[in-house]
Amino acid sequence: MPGTFEPLPGGGAAVALDDVEISIIRSLAVQLLELIGPGPAEDAPDDPLAELFAEGPSEPPADPVLRRLFPDAYSDPEQPASPRDAEEQRAYSAEFRRYTENDLRAGKRDNALAVIRSLDALSSASAGEGGAVLKLSVEESQRWLSALNDLRLAIGSRLEITDEEDTDLLYRLPDEDPRKPMVMAYLWLGGLQETLVGTLMP
Repeated sequence: MPGTFEPLPGGGAAVALDDVEISIIRSLAVQLLELIGPGPAEDAPDDPLAELFAEGPSEPPADPVLRRLFPDAYSDPEQPASPRDAEEQRAYSAEFRRYTENDLRAGKRDNALAVIRSLDALSSASAGEGGAVLKLSVEESQRWLSALNDLRLAIGSRLEITDEEDTDLLYRLPDEDPRKPMVMAYLWLGGLQETLVGTLMP
């Protein structure tokens, strides 16, 4: 089980994590939360309807990682559009983003928080033991899967990974390359993600 998720009887998944692995995943999830930012109504706690009716941004994020996490809905880099079509795509994307990005951000925040909370509970239960077995329900597994995907997208964006060939090159990086720790995290999270997908398949 070390390093890979395995299915639990009756549904859900389990994985053995040591203290270092717990710390790495938790740190990455916290960084993802900080990158996504607070909800639109964080500054208005006295108005419970503020977030419900708040409109989101209409322009893509400036940060390349956030652009990867929240891409335009109506653009296809593989098929360049005419100037007129490109203008229409930008308009549609802006409108779509305005009404969906807040919800997407909220979902990603919730998934990252679910990861942090489950790791915190695991650390408390296994204090001083050097690691423990994380057990997730089906719903928790789905949240973890989404969060792992977001973490890999974020790291992949920082590493400028755009296709499978880029991933192959990562395996051949020398140990002294400053990107090596990030690459190792990217590949390790990929393994976790792949085995977690396997536990959720019928």
